[in-house]
Amino acid sequence: MSRKVYRITGSDRTEFLQGLVTNNVTKLKDGLVYTAMLTPQGKYIADFFLAPAEEAILLDVDAELGPGLMQRLTMYKLRSDVQIEETALHVHRDVTSRPQGAFADPRSDKLGWRAYRETPQEDEDTTDWEALRVANGIPAPGRELTPDSFILEMGFERLNGVDFKKGCFVGQEVVARMKHKTELRKGLARVTADAPLSAGDEITSGGKPAGKVLTTAHNAALAYLRFDRAEKGIEAGGQKLEFERLV
Repeated sequence: MSRKVYRITGSDRTEFLQGLVTNNVTKLKDGLVYTAMLTPQGKYIADFFLAPAEEAILLDVDAELGPGLMQRLTMYKLRSDVQIEETALHVHRDVTSRPQGAFADPRSDKLGWRAYRETPQEDEDTTDWEALRVANGIPAPGRELTPDSFILEMGFERLNGVDFKKGCFVGQEVVARMKHKTELRKGLARVTADAPLSAGDEITSGGKPAGKVLTTAHNAALAYLRFDRAEKGIEAGGQKLEFERLV
């Protein structure tokens, strides 16, 4: 896991983020907030955590997405009293009992806790995070989450990553329209087979493309599916698959 942690300060920091990200920033009073930044067309840019800190908000994001996200936030900052700086903080996480100062992962109670420390995590982490992601339907950047992703197709409502009552945010009109005026016909699913699957395998239904295998863990995988075709039976890598919708 390679993460970057940024510190956002200034008197306008909460209002600034509230108008941009998919979740309600005022929930920081209760702990960690999982959210995302979208394009005006409603497509995924980055998902990340916001954490309350003394006179600041910490932003915990995948290291590869950090520079692009900071560039986008800076573009929107304009004359707001907001300062953003990269920190040297380290992300700690585990599924054991939550220590003092750590935050429960808001996506699922199966994902344990996260904390932000000045020193690296020293305890040996034996958790199979990929298997845990697959078991709990957690999409990851560069795997399930890409610049073509719509967050509702990736399960963000189930993962507490979007708030439909908070008011406007960038891409909100597209997200709201998908929520209230359409039925999701494609999206994230968990598929299982009798033998291990391979990431990148095409999923077919009656010889027609129905999706793709993404992250694998043993005999299960996260996949992107066309649900209308999946209902008629699907296979990949010469195996018949069972599937469960995650949106």
